[in-house]
Amino acid sequence: MTSAPNQAQSLDETEIPQMMRAVLKAEAAPGLTKVDDYLVPDLGPGEVLVKVRAASICGTDLHIYRWDDWAASRINPPVIIGHEITGDVVRVSPNVQRVKVGDFVSLESHIICNICEYCRTGRGHICENTKIIGVDRDGGFAEYIAVPAQNAWVNSPDMPDSISVLMENFGNSVHTALAQDLAGKYVLLTGAGPVGCMAIAVAKAAGARAVFATDISDYRLNLATTMGADRVFNPLNDDVVGGIMEATNGDGVDVLLEMSGAPSAINQGFTVLKADGHVALLGLTARPINFDLNNNIVFKAATVKGIAGRKLWATWYKMQNLLESGQVDLTPMVTHEFTLDQYDEAFETFESGTSGKVMLRP
Repeated sequence: MTSAPNQAQSLDETEIPQMMRAVLKAEAAPGLTKVDDYLVPDLGPGEVLVKVRAASICGTDLHIYRWDDWAASRINPPVIIGHEITGDVVRVSPNVQRVKVGDFVSLESHIICNICEYCRTGRGHICENTKIIGVDRDGGFAEYIAVPAQNAWVNSPDMPDSISVLMENFGNSVHTALAQDLAGKYVLLTGAGPVGCMAIAVAKAAGARAVFATDISDYRLNLATTMGADRVFNPLNDDVVGGIMEATNGDGVDVLLEMSGAPSAINQGFTVLKADGHVALLGLTARPINFDLNNNIVFKAATVKGIAGRKLWATWYKMQNLLESGQVDLTPMVTHEFTLDQYDEAFETFESGTSGKVMLRP
């Protein structure tokens, strides 16, 4: 399809309906609501319309579903939730050139301003004006979503949508794991949820000597093993500290990748961290915690880094290269698939801890 550069491009308008199905946070209360008559979004300047092939559930979505304190302080209903999305571009605004109708894309959920100090110095992932799709504006648990063109990452047409739907979440794994040198290192990953399991595969691809994983879900520890973990520990049954010290000949680990946000896991991780070790923190605690700063960081001369989202767009290029080279295989990660109408069942499955990534199809 061709048109003048200053004209909007679109599929045949008869193929794009005026209304769509969507799952949204309709009111300030637990649960979600599915509607069949939500307006297909109009495009603003520089935006594209994506027909959603699939979306997957994230921990942030679970907070919104439960309507906990964080959700109540952040979300202004009504809003369509969901920020891990893949689909096909069906309409583009005038002057959008990098993305075209027909492109198969994954979406970056952080919409940045491009003008603040952080954006202008290559640190857009911590933009001070960030808006998140599915949180601050309508997300992707719907048939269509409108996003800035810069947020649409063009995939290879032959990438399975069960992989492309993971790209946004996979970026957290890549950013966390590669925040430090892992080659030849003992690595401990605390919290073997989906992001943690994907980070295990990244650590192995980066040449880690051995990767250990902890979680209270045996299901997810089995998934961690599938993704490459050398040994796994369930703190409900295992001596995590003793087991890891034995596995490392009494030395401890060189790198801690903290994904759980659980105070006990954080303390165990820092306990087995070697002096001059490195820590990348992605997990969020439910509330402030007591922490021995002196012994865990200062006296160990530890290097600790907080991880926010994905580097835009350096992490995305690393993700693409890891997948296309075959160094990382995410095939085992999507363990359950539901239709949009089955959203309650999908959330219950994700919340149970007996799943990897849970995918919804409109």
